[in-house]
Amino acid sequence: MALTDTFTRQVKHGGKAAGEKYSDGAGMYLLVKSVGKYWRMDYTHANKRKTLALGVYPEVSLAKARQRREKARELLADGVDPAMAKREEKQARADAAANTFEAVARIWLAKTASKRAAVTQSRITTLLEKDVFAFIGSMPIAAIKPRDVLDKAVRKIEARGSIDTAHRAKQICGQVFRYAVSTGLAERDVTTDLRGALAAIPESHFAAITEPKQAGDLMRSIFDYTGHPCTVAALKLSALVFVRPGELRKAEWTEIDLETAEWRIPGSKMKMKIDHLVPLSTQAVEILRSVQPITGHGTYVFPSLRTGERPMSENTINAALRGLGYSKEVHTAHGFRALARTIMDEVLGERVDLIEHQLAHTVKDPNGRAYNRTAHLPARRVMMQNWANYLDKLRLGADVIQLHTGTI
Repeated sequence: MALTDTFTRQVKHGGKAAGEKYSDGAGMYLLVKSVGKYWRMDYTHANKRKTLALGVYPEVSLAKARQRREKARELLADGVDPAMAKREEKQARADAAANTFEAVARIWLAKTASKRAAVTQSRITTLLEKDVFAFIGSMPIAAIKPRDVLDKAVRKIEARGSIDTAHRAKQICGQVFRYAVSTGLAERDVTTDLRGALAAIPESHFAAITEPKQAGDLMRSIFDYTGHPCTVAALKLSALVFVRPGELRKAEWTEIDLETAEWRIPGSKMKMKIDHLVPLSTQAVEILRSVQPITGHGTYVFPSLRTGERPMSENTINAALRGLGYSKEVHTAHGFRALARTIMDEVLGERVDLIEHQLAHTVKDPNGRAYNRTAHLPARRVMMQNWANYLDKLRLGADVIQLHTGTI
């Protein structure tokens, strides 16, 4: 006879040390012992008699125990040992609980650290610890849904007005999920479902002087600057080579060949992680030769003013510009790039693709392939020398063409 809820609830231990068994059919029975009531199922798999634990009463009701029995019978019909399947399921739950988003993210951070600058690694770690781990860090990464990432993490960042940080957090979360997918810890990158869920990042530009007359005033101010020789040289070179400020301040003497007038920046220092070649004008070479007796014995062309073991501070050039009377709303260290881009195009008539290539932007050939670092080198040498000569003319007060374009 099948068991009933009433019997299951009322039956008492009969005194046997091993307990009493009450069958419900198909191998399932209720084992009643002095310490409790247990659901069990006897079965045969691979010619071996085995017993499967189905749960403890009353946490597992009669109906629930029967459901588990039927699931076990289905597995047996498919040739699967239900006890083994139960152990594997338990292990999978344990693995999921151990592989939280934070645990996986920290492994990802460690494994990919060599691809980033130390300051970038620190910023990513801080963002995750401050704005992500506190909300989804303890969740098993395999169980996280798109709405968890959106509502519990990135929208909280967006709500305080940090739209660009919210986008950055979503992007970093996506990288963690993709790592989890590659290592079998998650099925998919759930952040792909969040495309368009956040407000667009407002367009912003680094303040820059782009009018020739004002550029001439700027160059005169730079040449009249009486600060530290390394800072003066860095300011002058910023205008001539218009690389990103971080690339300039981290320049190493081993990257520069004054004889061939070339500066070869390794991809590890570039935003796009691609090697970059900067042809040096005669003026640029002269500036570098002037600073070589001061810093040539060390690693960096422009070392920290406090210690030569680190590159110049990221604030040094901007602070010098402030000292010259140029506020951050007028011109910044990064603004030398816009200055060169605008005037070289609109005044000097240089080829836009050469300018973009020299700015280290992605430029493709007619077949859609990205140019390598030496592409159009002779033409770029001429362009860079023309640019240096033109800046000299502006500084010395030669006639200039006034533009009426906005900052780019």
